Amino acid sequence: MTPKAADTSARTPLRFGYGTNGLTDLRVDDALALLADLGYDGVGLTLDHMHLDPLAPDLAARTRKVAHRLDALGLGVTVETGARYVLDPRRKHGPSLLDPDPDDRARRADLLVRAVRVAADLGAHAVHCFSGVTPAGTDEDTAWKRLAASLAPVLDAAATAGVPLAVEPEPGHLLATLADFHRLRRALGDPENLGLTLDIGHCQCLEPDPPADCVRAAAPWLRHVQIEDMRRGVHEHLPFGDGEIDFPPVLEALAATGYQGLTVVELPRHSHAGPHFAEHSLPFLRRAAAASPLSDRSGEPSATR
Repeated sequence: MTPKAADTSARTPLRFGYGTNGLTDLRVDDALALLADLGYDGVGLTLDHMHLDPLAPDLAARTRKVAHRLDALGLGVTVETGARYVLDPRRKHGPSLLDPDPDDRARRADLLVRAVRVAADLGAHAVHCFSGVTPAGTDEDTAWKRLAASLAPVLDAAATAGVPLAVEPEPGHLLATLADFHRLRRALGDPENLGLTLDIGHCQCLEPDPPADCVRAAAPWLRHVQIEDMRRGVHEHLPFGDGEIDFPPVLEALAATGYQGLTVVELPRHSHAGPHFAEHSLPFLRRAAAASPLSDRSGEPSATR
């Protein structure tokens, strides 16, 4: 089934969040309070040891506590699963859904199933995930088959919970581009609960089309959006204004899609100054969202760049 194209005549107010992977020096309660105080609409909550540890005891009880906190603060939430060492203290993002060892692949799939359950208990908009890097010695066809098979139980859990799974194209991973997402979608039979996490910086980094065009092309499958600045060909998450992205057209395109989830600032390598970047990112995004590309004919660089 092919989703209908977005009605670009509509404009949906964007809802901005900040990722807890950029606030790792803060307790989860403090991080959530900070974001609420700054005026964010929600949070991208990475399941990790310093916040909501998915592997520690009493997960259900701890999840209920976070759910009550989110509700009290009026914050929406998307669950993210990009913690670097939550499963293996020696391998970044390991094991992955592509590992040669089936038990290792099952460990990653189990983490994602846990994330789906947490997301359901939090009332989250979606669960984010990615494919992982193709292991050395693994051919591409085998890697794609492993990915599809590993995601099957996760998609079953997502369907049962009523929470979309939002796969992120990640530079350097097997699933790196929007075209790769569509390859996976077709291989799985286009399941309704399989959606897309679109990272705006990644579009700038390696997609052939400009980020605003990527937003429009991805619109029918958008379930989660991450945002930061970036330069062409360099996978480095940058604070707004330090890269090459022209944000007003991107946010205009996103609002036109009718997307109702969170647009989450993704600055994991700036966690040492997380409160500072959280404070400055939201005003930037609000200015960019308010700046219509059609109304700026001065020829001067945008104040939001």
